[in-house]
Amino acid sequence: MKSIFTFCLLMMFSLINAQTITFKGCLALFDNQNYVFNQTGTDGTGRNMYTTTPVDGQACGGLGTCEFKLQWNNTSSRWEFLADEGSGTFTSPYLIYSNASASTPKPPSLFLGTWLENNAITAGSCGGSLTTGNATLSGDVQDTTLSNNEFSINRGIVVYPNPSNDFLNIKSSSVINEITIWSIQGQKVLGFGNVNTIDVSGLQSGIYITRIQTENGLQISNFIKK
Repeated sequence: MKSIFTFCLLMMFSLINAQTITFKGCLALFDNQNYVFNQTGTDGTGRNMYTTTPVDGQACGGLGTCEFKLQWNNTSSRWEFLADEGSGTFTSPYLIYSNASASTPKPPSLFLGTWLENNAITAGSCGGSLTTGNATLSGDVQDTTLSNNEFSINRGIVVYPNPSNDFLNIKSSSVINEITIWSIQGQKVLGFGNVNTIDVSGLQSGIYITRIQTENGLQISNFIKK
């Protein structure tokens, strides 16, 4: 009885904390159906990444099967809506839409920036930019960006040494409220309050993300644990 109760609690927790995005659009290629994206991790900029489920393809007329990703392209400074090339690997995906809004950590909704159709791939079959008239994009998306006071990169905060074996030092011109350490898979692994030195010796070697909340805003940066 106890195990069943625990299982139910875990299921409820998973449903409450599920981070999903529902998309319907470009009906000429993707058919009149909903596609559900699940968060699969967090990239090096602190932005979430999403992939449709099932990953092995959902039938759709224009491409045979449809597998999509939503992720930030830091090189091009834009969010991208990608379609798999057909093998489920996303090694050479097709860029269907892009949005230059730098929202974080979630991708922009239909009301933030503009999701531009990539006509070079779609040949205009999607009917232009995504709007509330030709598409839906709901769930774990953002309608507004954070202001400079709410989000900044390397503004008044220094994290060192990087890479580190055991301790990270935090030098901040603002009062620190909270420091959290996240894996690149999007899992919180450590949490601290108002401190200037944190012990990371217990972490496995790899790349981690620091999220430092101060009285003046949030900074997200990376460090390497040796």
